[in-house]
Amino acid sequence: MRPFFLLVIALLITRAGFAMSAEGCGAGACADCHSITKEETAKLLGGLVDRVNSVDFAEIPGLWVAEVEKGEQKLPVYIDFSKQFLVSGNVIRLNDKTNLTQQRSARMNKVDVSRIPLGDALLLGKATAKTRVIVFTDPECPFCKRLHEELKEVVRRDPTIAFLIKLFPLKMHPNAYGISKSIVCSNSLEFLEASFAGQPVPPASCDTQAVDRTLALAVELGITGTPTLVLPDGLVVPGFKSADALLTLIGDNVARVSVQ
Repeated sequence: MRPFFLLVIALLITRAGFAMSAEGCGAGACADCHSITKEETAKLLGGLVDRVNSVDFAEIPGLWVAEVEKGEQKLPVYIDFSKQFLVSGNVIRLNDKTNLTQQRSARMNKVDVSRIPLGDALLLGKATAKTRVIVFTDPECPFCKRLHEELKEVVRRDPTIAFLIKLFPLKMHPNAYGISKSIVCSNSLEFLEASFAGQPVPPASCDTQAVDRTLALAVELGITGTPTLVLPDGLVVPGFKSADALLTLIGDNVARVSVQ
């Protein structure tokens, strides 16, 4: 599937390049010769999407990128300058392997951090830390275990950052639900780390509904896997990240928030 997608992109870029040269605007800015409005984009896409929120020139020459909504989903799609082709898929910048589509999609699907209750969250770091990042984790998830060690390294290197850990047990880990309730009842980071280490965790000492509420909230927020981080501005970042990557990611996010 990926080779076909790349071939389609290559053909679109080539077609757009020829069109610009033929029309005499190849040496100028794309905006000199090519334009599209939200209304025109909505008409082109017809019943394929419910709403067009914006349209602009894409990172790839010869394409526009439209930010659209379909049902509960917000996603970017690409339209070529001839206005005859629609491309939906991942655009990856080759020099650094950055998934530009995923980046844009994450920005489009930020969550309202105030909707996430933190009374049941475990604190990793100082309570006085200025920057707080929410982490959805599963006590039996191997990638969560790896990320947890990186989180501890981030806190060690930058005490102004703290992580608030929400227990989000996945159905694929049948014991994770009970372990999560035990961890929440005891508010115990030690229990979480024991589970990551493969050690037994005592049964839950209370009848908390906090884990069930987290499971329901995750569905509403569109969070489907672990580990998942929610940065201060609501940007959702799924998957394992190294301490170095986390420090850069969080630093950039805080900088963006401070200038807004």
